[in-house]
Amino acid sequence: MKYHYQKRILVTGGAGFLGSHLCERLIGEGHDVICLDNFFTGSKRNIESLLKQPNFELIRHDIVEPILLEVDEIYNLACPASPIHYQYNPVKTVKTSVMGVINMLGMAKRVKAKILQASTSEVYGNPTVHPQPEAYWGNVNAIGPRSCYDEGKRCAETLFFDYRRQNGVNIRVVRIFNTYGSRMHPNDGRVISNFIVQALMGKDITVFGQGNQTRSFCYVDDLIEGLVRMMNCPDSFVGPVNLGNPDEFTILELAENVIRLTGSSSKIVFKPLPQDDPLQRRPDISLAKSALNWEPSVFLEEGLARTIDYFRSIISS
Repeated sequence: MKYHYQKRILVTGGAGFLGSHLCERLIGEGHDVICLDNFFTGSKRNIESLLKQPNFELIRHDIVEPILLEVDEIYNLACPASPIHYQYNPVKTVKTSVMGVINMLGMAKRVKAKILQASTSEVYGNPTVHPQPEAYWGNVNAIGPRSCYDEGKRCAETLFFDYRRQNGVNIRVVRIFNTYGSRMHPNDGRVISNFIVQALMGKDITVFGQGNQTRSFCYVDDLIEGLVRMMNCPDSFVGPVNLGNPDEFTILELAENVIRLTGSSSKIVFKPLPQDDPLQRRPDISLAKSALNWEPSVFLEEGLARTIDYFRSIISS
């Protein structure tokens, strides 16, 4: 999709897994892109191909600290998103989702920019409704080890809607379900990267619980398309809207698929289920279909094959 004019767009967390793909997409559309990242989980390697582009700018900055930039749009993706990373410094995770979001909303208010919040399916907690529609308020433990992320993101959504009601800020909110693909951090603790790395290195594949818990996995290209469509939809639709793939698999099925596609001799081993780990996770995407004309197009087998190729290349190098 091409646009009739060049926009100046800020992507926070732009050197991360999702952010780098989004920057690449926006640069390809001819926009001026400012990538802002503190490099806690992001990497310059992810945006290396963009550094020589005249319409790409990189700023090392933490959104917890104020910054003022003149931009037309803000995609706020800045926040560690895997349990290993967001539990490393839980207070900082909350600060990113609260103080950082206040800083970004304040900037959007001052320069009259449109701003999109990358929220998460974790706002639904361990759901008692399945699949999860946007109207479901969730079942979240406010004091558990995952709460810094879950409750931080819930508070961020609150702030977005309060800034809209109180200050007229032009907002968008998307709730991202499990996403995978190239540029995932090999040690981020997410299930797909864990399984692929373990399989490629011939290690045992670690499944928590009995592997009966379910997840739905969205390939990164599909997710980025959803983000861009949400940012460019009419201002009357602000969300929140689920973005994810409704195809549902057990964790054990995922492990078996990874072993088959990698040709690995790895064995599956079972370990105790972590506290507050959701037993079911599947998006209801009827709203995204009707409001954005969006739904995923990459099936799990194809996406896994592409992701395995990526991890094989970085492990071999």
